[in-house]
Order: sequence, then C-alpha cells, then structure tokens
Amino acid sequence: MPKYEKSEEAISKLSLEQFRVTQQNGTERPGTGALLGNKEPGIYVDIVSGEPLFASADKYDSGCGWPSFTKPIEPAHVTELRDASLGMIRTEVRSAHGDSHLGHVFPDGPRDRGGLRYCINSASLRFVHRNDMEAEGYGAYLDQVEDVA
Repeated sequence: MPKYEKSEEAISKLSLEQFRVTQQNGTERPGTGALLGNKEPGIYVDIVSGEPLFASADKYDSGCGWPSFTKPIEPAHVTELRDASLGMIRTEVRSAHGDSHLGHVFPDGPRDRGGLRYCINSASLRFVHRNDMEAEGYGAYLDQVEDVA
C-alpha cells in the first residue's frame, strides 16, 4: 500500500493559489478552477500527498462554481470537521494524510446518489487520467472510473 504524507518538498512545489487554498484554508473564486469543466475519466488526488480522493464517475455539474462530487473514492482519505467561520456552520473537508483544505460538503447533492455535494477547490486537486493511473500507482482504482470513450 502506498504511503501518502505531507512533506516540505511537496509544499514547496505548490503555486501561490494552491498554497493559499490547501495550507491557509482558502477558497478559489467560483468558476475559476482549472478542473471545474474537466469531463475526462480518471481520479482526483490530493495535490500535496497524492492520496486518492474522488473519481470522475462521481463528479457532476452542480452549478455551484466548484468541482462537485457525490462521494469520496476512499472515505478514509477524507476527514470532515465542523467549520463555524463566516458566521455559519458548515462541514469542512480535508485530506486525511496531506491535511489539505479541500472544500466543504453539503446535504444538497443528487438524492439518487446519496444526497451529498462535496464542493472541492480545483487548487487542492491533481487529476490523474485513466490512461495514466496504472503507471502512477493508482491501478487499484481503475474499476471505479468509467471507460475512455
């Protein structure tokens, strides 16, 4: 089993926006994330630790301005914390090993797919295309990604 962890080397390679979002609990402006419109098959991993977080099969267009997913690919890789900032109660989502701020989860997702909306910042993710998953060590997740058209 691969070891996923936060390292100074990984942190040093982050762009200013990636650092602001993942390490300082920031949020990218709605509609600006590089992965928002991505419809390619593959998985989304933590930009810091590489731990698998979400599958393209669980991504959907929620209209909220950030990539949205119905569930994590590996629930153990996602932690949920109470967030009382901005004068409201929300549930923050962080990567378990990288401790990166990912976004928030809301109970307004598609009912037929569990009812949750994981609203995630593109800056906290790296996309691994289905064709590259085996070579990058994510072959165990190929069965959770739809076939390339």
